Amino acid sequence: MMYDHADNEPVLVLDEDQCWTLLGRSRHGRIATAFDGQPEITPVNHGVSSGRIYLRTAPGTKLAALTVNPSVAFESDGILSDEAWSVVVQGTARVLETEAEIEAARASGVDPWVQTLKDAWVEITPTSVSGRHFALGRQPEQLDEH
Repeated sequence: MMYDHADNEPVLVLDEDQCWTLLGRSRHGRIATAFDGQPEITPVNHGVSSGRIYLRTAPGTKLAALTVNPSVAFESDGILSDEAWSVVVQGTARVLETEAEIEAARASGVDPWVQTLKDAWVEITPTSVSGRHFALGRQPEQLDEH
């Protein structure tokens, strides 16, 4: 298992360093925005560098939403056969404008999976980072039945 859980507890609260390690290993997540009073969750590819999350996107609702309301949430997770994890980042998103900013974002390794033009670069600056690691198994009441 990736992390040791005390006293066989199934849920481990991760510290911020552990969260960033997991975010750095993952290349996919979801960004939550709000547009015209409606929440929107969109899958995205991401990169991590220097305490920031980077993504690329095309014009559309997601880009319009974070331009109008830069408060966002970002979530990434992983699931294996016997363990799982989830990291949630709350922060502020902004569209990068200068070539120096874009070069820094490019260095994060973000690389879109879909072969469409994604020429807007976005940086998320976290205000909070939290995560959980889960030891998967049967629910206690299921264990009592067998």
